[in-house]
Amino acid sequence: MANKGPSYGMSREVQSKIEKKYDEELEERLVEWIVMQVGPDVGRPDRGRLGFQVWLKNGMILSKLVNSLYPDGSKPVKVPENPPSMVFKQMEQVAQFLKAAEDYGVTKTDMFQTVDLFEGKDMAAVQRTLMALGSLAVTKNDGHYRGDPNWFMKKAQEHKREFTESQLQEGKHVIGLQMGSNRGASQAGMTGYGRPRQIIS
Repeated sequence: MANKGPSYGMSREVQSKIEKKYDEELEERLVEWIVMQVGPDVGRPDRGRLGFQVWLKNGMILSKLVNSLYPDGSKPVKVPENPPSMVFKQMEQVAQFLKAAEDYGVTKTDMFQTVDLFEGKDMAAVQRTLMALGSLAVTKNDGHYRGDPNWFMKKAQEHKREFTESQLQEGKHVIGLQMGSNRGASQAGMTGYGRPRQIIS
């Protein structure tokens, strides 16, 4: 990890494409939300991708963030008193955040990998995970979200409809518009096509 040198050629191109996906405006919004959600004692990162990565790298802020979305007494991530200094402990803390985020409802496709954050490989994926977490918090609307609800998109919610038996029976006699229409359809004035078949014995 620490000994990884610079990348060249194709891998350099791929890495620069990934880095271009990082959104600095989104970073500002996420920092605002994290500070409001967790509290001002988490501080603020230096601007830019590297500052954001260093700020979140040890997993402490992420763990406090996901814990703040749960009621007291049911916090999913154990946050140590002092930030972990050993690399594997920091990565373990990030992994605990990812597990808690998944349990909260963030889909696997929206999750980043621990190395994406820890090695700064894909900070756009980290932003995507935090956006998904914020969207879920706004959608759940359970009183634990702090911040402007307009910062995140509300997820679509199920809208269940109940039909009576008579309504279901009526629906069986309606011709859907995909099938065209039977209005004005009749065989009046129809004649057979062509001449009748000639059978000569």
